[in-house]
Amino acid sequence: MGATVGKQSARQSARRAALDAQARMRTERADRERRLSALGVRVMVALSERDQLVTLCEERASSALAEMVEREGLNLGEAVAWCGPDLSRREAVRLRRLREVGAVVGEPNEDTNEGEPVEG
Repeated sequence: MGATVGKQSARQSARRAALDAQARMRTERADRERRLSALGVRVMVALSERDQLVTLCEERASSALAEMVEREGLNLGEAVAWCGPDLSRREAVRLRRLREVGAVVGEPNEDTNEGEPVEG
């Protein structure tokens, strides 16, 4: 009879140890999932912020190109030449289309001149 009680005690102890180990694993897994979730959110927020900055910069470039063409009377090829080798004609056309699409959709594309001296 003493051997039976010993076996039950050993089984209970082993069962408790296994359940404790599983509980630790579940806690560690849940902690990892929370960390991964937070990191995933950080990635997407950073990418969204990047996209907003790119959009703002492209709007400024588009506005300056439009000013070169519309106010200064250059054709697009001449405007590209004034910008230097880092701006291709293809990119300039894309930037000009952004302005046209923004005007059609009604998005603000006015030149704000923020941080730039205004010539008059």
